[in-house]
This record gives sequence, C-alpha cells and structure tokens, in this order.
Amino acid sequence: MAIDRTPVLKRCRQLGIDPVVLGYTTKESKRQPARRRKESEYGMQLREKQKVKFIYGVLEKQFRGYYKRALSQEGVTGENLMAILESRLDNVVFRLGFARTRKEARQTVTHGHITVNGKRVDIPSYRVRPGDLVAVAPKAKELLVIKSALVSNERVSVPAWLEVDIEKLQGSVLSLPTRDQIDLDINEQLIVELYSK
Repeated sequence: MAIDRTPVLKRCRQLGIDPVVLGYTTKESKRQPARRRKESEYGMQLREKQKVKFIYGVLEKQFRGYYKRALSQEGVTGENLMAILESRLDNVVFRLGFARTRKEARQTVTHGHITVNGKRVDIPSYRVRPGDLVAVAPKAKELLVIKSALVSNERVSVPAWLEVDIEKLQGSVLSLPTRDQIDLDINEQLIVELYSK
C-alpha cells in the first residue's frame, strides 16, 4: 500500500488548505504566502483534485473509481463525488467526533474499534447508508485515543446529516449529505472538468 509521508502542514501550505479542516490545530504564523505565477486552467483543476484526495486520504486509483461511480449516478457528478467521499466510514467517524483527524479515524476503523449496525467493520472506505448506526466497539470504549478525541472535539459541531449520542458513543446516519451540508472549500466542478478531458 502506498503511504504519503509528506508532512501534513507542508502539504496544507502547498495546496492552500487550512489545517483546521483536517483536524489539526496550529499557531497562527505571520508568514506571507509564496508568490506564484498565474496558474493555468489545468493547474487549477489538478490542484483542486489533489486537495480533495489529500483531505480524504484517497489515492488516485480509488479516487478515479469514486469519480466513475459518481458519473454513473443520477444528478450532478461533482456533488455525487463529494457525497460518496463524505459517506466513507473513516470520514463519518471523524465527523462524529470519535477521532481528532481523518488519519486517526482511519486507524481506529482499521484496528476494529468501530461497529456499523452492531457488526465490526475494519474497512475505512466502507460506505455508510441512511439509517446505519455507527458506534465505538464495547471493548474500545475505554481507549485513551477515543476519550481524548471526545474531549478535544467537544466544541466541534456534527453535520446535520448525522446525529451523535456521546454518552453511548454512537451516532446514526440520518441521510446522505448534500453539497450545502459539506463545509469544505472545494470547487468540485474543476475536478469533473479535469476527468472529462
């Protein structure tokens, strides 16, 4: 499996992403952004695709598969793509506040600490459906990682398409997310234009 070893904050700076979007907190620096030449249309499309892949931690082959699935669905392709990415289990665990970052959520799922509808699921790319109940496994409820994530995420708001019960350490998927419920600053139309060439 390919591993991206680029430092997170450096990659955020390259792609113009606020590290808070990924769950990281940093001290504000007064560094001026690097001056760039005027970016070509292809450059903007490529950077937008790289930004989405980096935020969700998806590699090219899997991302292309998500795009093909979004293209075959009814509706706007870009919005379908964002809904598919948001409905990944690792992202749902992050959004519910059971992990501080998406990388931490991916590891929590991989180690078998998350259940969906009472069954243990250890595949981060598992797609949740409306009505699914995502919970922390009974044996994992006392883990320090999950407890510290809950403490640090107390101020984080859960999206409207999810509902969380912190006492029981579980959340339910009310519906699939719509584009206006996804709070990321991404122009998904540029990604669609890039792949449609």
